[in-house]
Amino acid sequence: MLTAYTADQIRTAERALMATVPEGTLMLRAATGLAAVCASLLPRVYGSRIVLLVGSGDNGGDALYAGASLASRGARVTAVPAGSRTHAAGLAALRRAGGRVIGLSAGASTTGAHSSAESGGEGPAAVGAGGFSGEVREAVEKAELIVDGLVGIGVSGALREPYAGLAEIAGRAGAPVVAVDVPSGVDASTGRVEGSAVRAGVTVTMGAWKTGLLVEPGASYAGRVELIDIGLGPYLPESDVGALDRASVRDMLPRPGTGTDKYRRGVVGIVAGSDLYTGAAVLAVGGALNAGAGMVRYVGPARPADQVRARWPEAVITELDEPTLDDVGRVQAWVLGPGLGTGQWAREMAGRVLATDVPVLVDADGLNIVAEDVSLLRRTAPVLITPHAGELARLTGAERRDIEAAPLAHARAAAAGLGVTVLLKGFTTIVAEEGAVTRVNRTGTPWLATGGTGDVLSGIGGSLLAQGLGPQDAGSIAAYLHGLAGSVAADGAPLTAAGVADALPAAIRSL
Repeated sequence: MLTAYTADQIRTAERALMATVPEGTLMLRAATGLAAVCASLLPRVYGSRIVLLVGSGDNGGDALYAGASLASRGARVTAVPAGSRTHAAGLAALRRAGGRVIGLSAGASTTGAHSSAESGGEGPAAVGAGGFSGEVREAVEKAELIVDGLVGIGVSGALREPYAGLAEIAGRAGAPVVAVDVPSGVDASTGRVEGSAVRAGVTVTMGAWKTGLLVEPGASYAGRVELIDIGLGPYLPESDVGALDRASVRDMLPRPGTGTDKYRRGVVGIVAGSDLYTGAAVLAVGGALNAGAGMVRYVGPARPADQVRARWPEAVITELDEPTLDDVGRVQAWVLGPGLGTGQWAREMAGRVLATDVPVLVDADGLNIVAEDVSLLRRTAPVLITPHAGELARLTGAERRDIEAAPLAHARAAAAGLGVTVLLKGFTTIVAEEGAVTRVNRTGTPWLATGGTGDVLSGIGGSLLAQGLGPQDAGSIAAYLHGLAGSVAADGAPLTAAGVADALPAAIRSL
């Protein structure tokens, strides 16, 4: 499993490692890896135009040493120092290799004393996005590659000038952007972005993943992440954030064995759909069936029951006029809520499902129902909830925009406050459970942002609960498989929710 760390954890590990190696070793290791990634992004190194945006910190030094390496191979490397100081040895190495250094504004010094502190504080030569010299603008506009070495993992909060302005002109340039360690403006520990930030195509991170590269909104600014091993491994603490990889999911997925029957493989009950939203029932049942449940029991009104029967003859269907579970039969986990509505029938069914003693996954209208009475979630058997930011806002009273700005913190707070496992849906899905490592999902495609895919996800999660997985494993593996199936179904083109359900066996087979 991929693990990620806060800025404080990384700095502590770096200090321990630096005590065992000669001074400058870690920076040279980092710069060597950075230069290799930059070279791989260029059609050729010789003659290519590279611009380094350089701050006061060590990542500015990384950028300068990497630039020196590329300049020695014939690249035309230009450094734009933006901090109150510049890494002297890195700057000297760049100049010896033939690189040049230009100031932010006409007449600005290029000898090592520059305009602002690394936190973005303004200095005598600090300029905004509209005030940079023509030389700086021309260099950025003509660049074939831009390296963001402005601020590192020790900086949080909004970028100030000149950093914010440089982030903006880098974003408008046509060249690929490579961020050193984290994109400037992204909080390395939380992924928060306050104001301007560099949007990188590739982030070259040193030693270990930073939490802010895994979670939104930081993950969207990071692009592809390349990890450079600088020897931190033995000095890193236990992580409290991680992401499942293919091997982890393959090892954790339930498999039928000799003598297994449909009951031992897990029976999932699905209370979903209504006269208005018949498709939600069909999609949730499809997700559950294709994720490996031994039996799926659909429980609901006649109209969605007819749709489920027509699409999934494998499902065992109980049509209900009155809200009851008396004649349903054996169920080892429930899915509650997709397309259910919030009328009296739905409320009574929700109460009955949550009064059972088996795991329950609550989604969509099920969440809207429990938002009005969160005591329904206080039960001895496990609960996995699968909200998006708006639904979590209704459950917790937080503002949606605050959840979207800091999803990791809000998912954890909700898990602790509600006593449930939280699968917070988003561009990067987060699965939080009190006392456990929080998991972030990295599979998927933007094409999954279409109606009904969440219903499929709830069916997958319910199926895995019925097969015996705990709520965090069920939720995180469901998110992984859902994203993987989305990529299979899309194959670079639009998809439908039904297509995601149909692609699940192929996704599982690929593992």
